[in-house]
Amino acid sequence: MNSQPRKAISAIAEISFHYRGRWRLASFTLMATLIAFLSACAHEKVEEAPVPVKAATVQKTSIQRIVAADAVLFPLQQSALVPKISAPVKTFYVNRGVKVHKGQLLAVLENRDLAAAHEENKGAFEQAEAAYVTGTASSVPEELQKAAGDAQSAKEQLDAAQKLYDSRLELFKQGALPRKDLDQAAEGLAQAKPQYELAKRHLDALNAVVHQQELKGLQGQLSSARGKYEGASAQLSYSEIRSPLDGVVTDRPLYPGEMAAAGAPLITVMDISRVTARAHIPQSDAALLKVGDHATITIPGQEEPVEGKVSLVSPALDPNSTTVEIWVEAKNPKQTLRPGSSVRLSIVSQAVPDALVIPATSLLTAADGTTTVMVIAADQHAHQQAVKAGIRQDDKLQITEGLKEGQQVVTDGAYGLPDNSKVTVEAPGAADKEGDKPAAGKDSDAKDSTKDDKP
Repeated sequence: MNSQPRKAISAIAEISFHYRGRWRLASFTLMATLIAFLSACAHEKVEEAPVPVKAATVQKTSIQRIVAADAVLFPLQQSALVPKISAPVKTFYVNRGVKVHKGQLLAVLENRDLAAAHEENKGAFEQAEAAYVTGTASSVPEELQKAAGDAQSAKEQLDAAQKLYDSRLELFKQGALPRKDLDQAAEGLAQAKPQYELAKRHLDALNAVVHQQELKGLQGQLSSARGKYEGASAQLSYSEIRSPLDGVVTDRPLYPGEMAAAGAPLITVMDISRVTARAHIPQSDAALLKVGDHATITIPGQEEPVEGKVSLVSPALDPNSTTVEIWVEAKNPKQTLRPGSSVRLSIVSQAVPDALVIPATSLLTAADGTTTVMVIAADQHAHQQAVKAGIRQDDKLQITEGLKEGQQVVTDGAYGLPDNSKVTVEAPGAADKEGDKPAAGKDSDAKDSTKDDKP
């Protein structure tokens, strides 16, 4: 009785142990299969999910370094004619827009009082001039005449005494004249010499003082009269407004009869045969420019830009803005460039004919300043490549080191892309192509205005 239940219990325990081992083995097998399956799926997912990017080919082409700035047009020359006297405007001979020549009479101010003063001083000058001529040509003063006569008489007496002495000396040598008569002639000659010298010195002194001072007085009167006459002539000339240059009348604010105030412009004349575009640029850009560099001037409302050349690069900085002023001069034969207009300057500071060029968006700049690009290899993997950048022109960038012509670089999607990532290059769609074509008068204008809004 007791042995049968024990046998039954042993059989049940053996069966339970057998099935428990088989379930453990099945569980371990299932877990290993799941792990292997998940690993295979993960590996297959990395390899089969390339990153979509946009790319461009490295090309060899010409590129230019462009310095661009907003500028204002100025005339080559201009003159705001300011009268030196205050008087009503008598007559205008020109209007705005009229071409004038250098020296041409443009306006006349009321000048009757100035004309009368001019005539008065002219008569005084002519009178002084006549007095000077008469005074210099007339006889010398009485004292000077007496001195001249005394000198002449002393000279004659000296000559007579000299002749008498010479003749008596000759007779004395021949023995025909006593010694006493020769001594008397010698004594007379000795007395005549100092008398003549005294009279001559007196005459010279009078000539040096009296006559000279009289001439100075006449010259002074003549100079004074001439100065007053020239002053009156200058005052009269101030009432005549003449053009100092060839150009065009651009401003005439008054009408005939209105008072022209001294210091206020009456007429403005500009020479606009050539114009100068003046701009202020940063010092770093100014260092790239020199006189003679080619430039273009873009005028709002005109399709074709105007060619010009840099005529001035200021040697000093503006202390207020710490910028450098530059001038670009251009011809204006049709006078379509109007002074005062705002224009856009583009100056070529450097040109490279055969440069390796990529889109500027391809360049990646690290925090330490190093520059790299993502180069797409033949196996469609993107590799990080260190490069050195050169000139940038709009959306084009020159690469001086690190790339070769024909290589493909990532232009969109490179930021944050790990090295050796598998990529697929997206072809530009129809929407992108349409978006690249700006609407007439809209997108292009918006781009220009964006540039203009930049400080």
